[in-house]
Amino acid sequence: MKKVGWSLFLVAAVLFTGAVTVEAQEPKKVPRIGYLVSSTTSTRQEAFQQGLRELGYVAGKNIVIER
Repeated sequence: MKKVGWSLFLVAAVLFTGAVTVEAQEPKKVPRIGYLVSSTTSTRQEAFQQGLRELGYVAGKNIVIER
């Protein structure tokens, strides 16, 4: 009977540990900026992205820019 008691305790401990460590994580929301461009003005686009970098945003890592 003692073997059954230890086995039951061990199984319960493993199940409890697994249930505690497996938690759902909500997906991180990434800011998305979209704008319309009629022509390619690389100086304006570069200035815009430079301003975002100064604020800590990097396109493709923590912000999405769609043209």
